[in-house]
Amino acid sequence: MAEVKYENRLQKKYNEEIVPALVKEFGYTTPMQAPKLEKIVINMGVGDATSNSKALDDAVADLTIITGQHPVTTKAKKSIATFKVREGQAIGCKVTLRGVRMYEFLDKLVSIALPRVRDFRGISKNAFDGHGNYTLGVKEQLIFPEIDYDKVAKVRGMDIVMVTTAHSDKEAAALLEKLGMPFRK
Repeated sequence: MAEVKYENRLQKKYNEEIVPALVKEFGYTTPMQAPKLEKIVINMGVGDATSNSKALDDAVADLTIITGQHPVTTKAKKSIATFKVREGQAIGCKVTLRGVRMYEFLDKLVSIALPRVRDFRGISKNAFDGHGNYTLGVKEQLIFPEIDYDKVAKVRGMDIVMVTTAHSDKEAAALLEKLGMPFRK
């Protein structure tokens, strides 16, 4: 019996609909030239980790619940006296998602989390970096359905970076729009 490989619905849509559309739109000679999502990096800075070590543990737990993958703690590169930060001190956490987990997260972000943001009118098209990568800031972790509102000690934001293989921002914007990112009109 052949093994059935799980494929996310967004991944399936990318392979069956989005690649041919991008090839047609940008005139690529082969489907391999079509830009694809390489990885999604979610970063959560915990400023109060300097005085409260439990804050970092809470952030790690939240990020684990949201992404389904254990985050890596990030450490300060240099000491900054005004912020009471010492070099090597843990001040945040991040997760890098690839493959099926990446598509699962993007699907959840686009179809469930972003529509739950208060007064949501779409995301800005100005957050591309010039090399086809998109950065999105989220003000609170409560927009994700897995987070229990009653158990949250402090509302934290996070940065979500989508790294694509696109060579220009125009190609990356077309890719993300076809993947369902709700850009502001």
